[in-house]
Amino acid sequence: MMGLSQIKCCLILVVCLSLSTALSASTFISDGIFGSSVLGERRLLQAKKPCPVNFEFQNYTIITSMQRTARPTNLCCSALKDFACPFADEINDITNDCASTMFSYINLYGKYPPGLFASECRKEVRA
Repeated sequence: MMGLSQIKCCLILVVCLSLSTALSASTFISDGIFGSSVLGERRLLQAKKPCPVNFEFQNYTIITSMQRTARPTNLCCSALKDFACPFADEINDITNDCASTMFSYINLYGKYPPGLFASECRKEVRA
């Protein structure tokens, strides 16, 4: 029969192995799963920083309250400006993803066709 010290030693070993297995199991999904697994590849587009503004919970009423049937361009663009101007610095920063995030939520909450504001609300460039 095994001695008491051998049983303790085996139990400690089993507990240690169980703990090390449990602690090594990942509890989150890495962002790396969405990228390419090819190492050393050349990337032409730089990764953008996350937007410091949480556009998910902004009040889109000024944009979504526009009439669905006839949306005069001046009303659409005015509503977009009223909504976006407080975030102009963040939206115009090309190193983050604020602009695309904002338009994604505008299209989601307003159910507007993609590109509506981009095609209608361009400022005339003066020479």
